[in-house]
Order: sequence, then C-alpha cells, then structure tokens
Amino acid sequence: MSQIRLAHFSDPHLAPPPMKLGLADAVSKRALSRIAWRRKSKVHRPEVLAALVADVKAHAPDHIVLTGDLTNFSTHEEYDQARAWLAGLGPAGDVTVSPGNHDALIDRRAGDPLAAWADWLGDEATGPFPRVRLRGPVALINLSSAVPTALHLAQGKLGAEQIARLAQVLRETRASGLYRLVLLHHPVAEGAVSRRKSLTDALELRAVLAAEGAELVLHGHAHESLVTRIAGPDGPIPVLGVPSASAAPGGHGEAARWHELAIARTEAGFTTRVSARGATADGEFAPLGAYRLRSARR
Repeated sequence: MSQIRLAHFSDPHLAPPPMKLGLADAVSKRALSRIAWRRKSKVHRPEVLAALVADVKAHAPDHIVLTGDLTNFSTHEEYDQARAWLAGLGPAGDVTVSPGNHDALIDRRAGDPLAAWADWLGDEATGPFPRVRLRGPVALINLSSAVPTALHLAQGKLGAEQIARLAQVLRETRASGLYRLVLLHHPVAEGAVSRRKSLTDALELRAVLAAEGAELVLHGHAHESLVTRIAGPDGPIPVLGVPSASAAPGGHGEAARWHELAIARTEAGFTTRVSARGATADGEFAPLGAYRLRSARR
C-alpha cells in the first residue's frame, strides 16, 4: 500500500465513571483535578465526542491516531473505562494512543495501569517508547510524554533514554524509505504553550529532529488548533495540533475538530493532504478546510 488515510484527534477527556477517592487521594493532585473537573465538565461534552467519533468512522480511515488525555484523574476505574471505549473505537491494530499528562496524573508506584491499553500503544505488548508501527508507507513513531508532575503543573517529559532511542528509530525508518510520523501529547515548538504546560525536554527533542528529520509531528494538549514548524535537516518539519475532541462549540476555547491525513508516496517523494472537520452548533461535524503540506524530503 503506497498510500494511507489517518484520522487524528486528541484530548477526549472521557467523563469519569463513578468512583470513590481514598484518603491518599484527598491530599493528592487528584483532589485538585476533581475540583477543576466541575468546571471543565461543562466544556468537555460526551455528546460532542460521540459525534466526532461517528464522523471519523463515517470517513472510514485506515488508522486512527489519538494523542492522549483519555482520562482526567488517572484512576484504575478510568483506565478500565478508557479500554472499553478504545475497543469500541476500533481494533487495537487500527488505533494508536500516545498517553497524555492526565493519563499519568500521579506517581504509579503500584504498577503501570497503562498496561490496560498496551494493545493500543504499539504492536509490541511491552517495551520502552518509542513504540513503532508500520502502516503502508508510514512509520508511526509513538512517544510518551506522560509523567507525574507537581500540583498546578501539566508538563511532560520524554527523558534522555527515550530521546536517544528516537534518534535511532528515525535513522532506521528513513533508511527504509518510510514516512516518519512522530506522535506525542505535548507540543514541540517553542512557545506553543506556557511553561507550566510545556514539554520540559522539548529542546533536546527538537535537536534530535533537527539532526535526523521527520515528515510530520502530531500532538494535542494545547486544546487548540496549532500549525507550527521546527527545524529539520532537509527543511522545516510541520507540527500539527488539534483542540479537545470533546470541546463543545461556543464554550471556552476552540470547538472539537479532527484531521484526516492522506499520505501518499509518489515518484517525487511524499504528499500529505490535511482535511479538517469541526463541530458545529447543531451538533454535526462539517469541513473547515483542506491544505497540502510541503515535503522537504525527496
């Protein structure tokens, strides 16, 4: 297959199931997040997310990419709920999830609850990030920036080992002639979000991408549509972000949207066509526009 159509959306913030927080939770970051959710629940609407998912399925993409924040408090009940929701979204081999900061809200000393999502993180059930999936002409290079942080912070971090492995993966997939699509939750470009919400080792990540290159980077987290570029060895690398997939129209911030990415290999190189679809006031999703990304690599 020399072409593929991908759907990208992010930050669904699934409405939390009934749960009881223990005494330890009452003095943790979860308690603060519960207070914040009372306000955010008016912004993140299940019916909007359901309409977005229905619209995505109606377009029958070859693969779905979801860049994090499925949960709100990173509880075991939410991880189980998210697994069931992912199963309804599509077969695990057709959906890739990159974890977000809300999916790692507090320290996971009791193990890794994200193991419940292992089938959606990559083709290998276990192992370190990046997790790599080969789909048609595309190498989906899945990073995890999800780490526990202090109160009032929503930062992410990849870590030196993950970034070093990324450099090797980028070299290998380029040598194989693949389109390198990098996935992570946090924005990469400088100034895309405040320091409180930033990727703390974004400088190191940008250095690797500047040296090794990539055809496209996708992220979420900012809850807005972002089109930025970072330096690459063959020219600028496009970086695209999307608003929350459950954000209601007319609320605070941008309404929900998703992007369809049509990627094809041609004699001249790769082509990438981006089509955006967004939520409307009547609860439907409509086209917002389309454009092509210029490929610096030939």
